[in-house]
Formats: sequence, C-alpha cells, structure tokens
Amino acid sequence: MWRVLLVEDQVMVRQGLKVILEQDEQIRVTHEASNGKEAIEILHKHFIDCIMMDVRMPVMNGIDATRVIKQNWPNVKILILTTFNDETYALEALKEGANGFLLKTSESTKLIDSVYSCMHGGMTLHDEVAAKVVPQLLRRSREEQASLDVSLTERELCITRLIGEGKTNKEIALELHLSIGTIKNYLTQILQKTGLRDRTQLAIFAVKHDITE
Repeated sequence: MWRVLLVEDQVMVRQGLKVILEQDEQIRVTHEASNGKEAIEILHKHFIDCIMMDVRMPVMNGIDATRVIKQNWPNVKILILTTFNDETYALEALKEGANGFLLKTSESTKLIDSVYSCMHGGMTLHDEVAAKVVPQLLRRSREEQASLDVSLTERELCITRLIGEGKTNKEIALELHLSIGTIKNYLTQILQKTGLRDRTQLAIFAVKHDITE
C-alpha cells in the first residue's frame, strides 16, 4: 500500500481527491495538509510514499515545498496538481524534482494512473502541459547543445533516451533484455556522470540535449 499525502488549501478539493484516489486499494491517503509548511512538518514525523500537491497555497507554495522536500527526502514522489495551465509552473516544478504535473481537470483514472507511474519510476505530464513544456525544452536544447560534454557510453545514452521518453525501469529492462537491477546500476552511473539528482532531472536533460537514437 502506498501512503499518500494530499497538500491542498481547499478542504473540499482535498476530500474529493481522497475519495478518487482511495478507489484504488493500493492507495491510501494517510495525511492531509493545507500548505507546504504543514507538509514538511508531516514528513518529519511520518513516512510518506507520494505527495499530491497544489501549486498556489498560503504560507508556502508547492514549488518551494518541492524544493525543500526533494533536498531532504529525495525518495518521496511528488505530483504537482493545479488548475493553472501555465508552463512556467511546470518547468519550475520539474526543475525542483517533481515527478509529474497534472491539471485538476484530469480524469479520476488519470490521477490514479499518475500515482502508479511515479511510484514505478515514471513521470506524468498532463497532455496540455506537455504541449507547452516540451517545445520550450527543445528550444532551450538548441542553445545548449554545445554544452553537452558528458561522456556517456552507447548503452548509457540509450537508457537516458528511454528515461527521457518517460519509460520506467521495468519497461527499459524489458526493451533492452536486461534485469531491473542492471538498469538501476546504469541509472546510478549516469546520474553520477551528469551530476544530476534523480531520473526526473535526467529526463529533462535528455530532452534538452536532444538525446535520441
């Protein structure tokens, strides 16, 4: 069972999200918070697997909270959930290590699927958000191509490309006919070489540097 923390300043929205998420027997909303500061306080006391968090909240917003949480609890998955279809929020959230960015207009099945995706190492972007974010990353990549001086092997480049496509470790292992443990070892090596923190940053790195076959 995955323990989920809901961070949203509107009580009715939190209640609605809880009802939706707990339709799945693998997900339990064990804690709730109304802002980022409260979320951090909960993490100091309780073990949480995944956080579904709003962007605009009083006291501490979702972007600042994501930064603090990823610095102190890097293994906790964070899904940013908002009503604002603004690519700036998505880019900032991903930069700080968020594992996905969804709009509150998402269907209930999409919310549940996003939890499964991030818990299995994937990254979920709402279609409308991806349509704005990916082109921006690609535009930046053209300006930053020359800065790619990291020496990755052919296999490491292949795995980086697949991570950039949002594939999970299991999916990559199946595609390359390797064990999940081997993929994890490669991922550790790639992160060390690139100086990146996690697979979310690596996925952004892959897109920005146009790492393709």
